[in-house]
Amino acid sequence: MIQACLNGSRRPGSHPRLPLAPADLGAAALAAAAAGAAMVHVHPRDERGLETLDAHAVSAAVGAIREQAPGLRVSVTTRDGIAETAREKLALIHSWPSPELGGPDCASVNWHEDGASEVARVLVTKGIRVEAGIWTPQAATGFVATHWPWQVERILVEALPGISRGSNGTWAVERILAALGMLPAQVLVHGEEAWTWPVLRWARTAGYATRIGLEDTLVLPDGHEARDNAELVEAARHEAGGEATWPLRHPI
Repeated sequence: MIQACLNGSRRPGSHPRLPLAPADLGAAALAAAAAGAAMVHVHPRDERGLETLDAHAVSAAVGAIREQAPGLRVSVTTRDGIAETAREKLALIHSWPSPELGGPDCASVNWHEDGASEVARVLVTKGIRVEAGIWTPQAATGFVATHWPWQVERILVEALPGISRGSNGTWAVERILAALGMLPAQVLVHGEEAWTWPVLRWARTAGYATRIGLEDTLVLPDGHEARDNAELVEAARHEAGGEATWPLRHPI
C-alpha cells in the first residue's frame, strides 16, 4: 500500500505543483490515485496557504478530494505547531465533523507530542480513525505501554534526519520497529528528505506499507525535481517493482 502525502508543512512556493487550495488537493489526489496511491494524507490550508486545523478548511480539503476522487481514503494532520496551544488544538479537532458529514476518514497523531492520547480520544469520538506517528524508540515504548495499539488504524514509523539517527534512515527504522514489537495494526514505514528513497526501498522489500509525496521529498530517486505528487508515486511503484491498488474507503 502506498499512501500519497500531498503537501505536508511545505511553505507556499516551495514547489511549483505543491497543492494547497482544496481544488488543487482534489486534482493532486486524483492524479496520485491514478498513479497507484491507495490513499492520501494532506495538511489543510487557509486562504493564505498556511496550515490550519479549522473545521471549515478541513472539510473543504476533504470534500474536494472526495468530489474528484470518490472512494479515496483521506487522512489529515493534527501536528503540533499549527494551533497556538494544545488546548486550542483540541478545541479545533472537537469541531471537526464525522467522516459521514464531511470530516476525514483518519488523522495522524504524533505520539511524542504532549496530549497525543487526548487528541486520539477526540478523534475516536468523532468516528475518525487514528494513525499513530512514531518518530523515536522512546515514543514507540510509550505507545506500546498504552491500550492504543489495539485501536489505531495504522502505525506510521517515521525516519526523519536530525530526529532519528542512522546513516540512511533504515537503522533508525529498525530501532523503532524493535521497540514496537509485534502489533495488531498495519505498519507504514517512510523517511523524509534525504532518507525518503533509501527507507522506501527498505520498507517495500521488508513488506511494509509506505508513503511518498511532496511532503516527504521534492526529488526523484535520481535527484531531479519531481514534476508533481503523481510522478513521485509512479517512481515509488517503479522502485518497489510492483503494482499498487486503489481500494474504496473502509476501516482497516
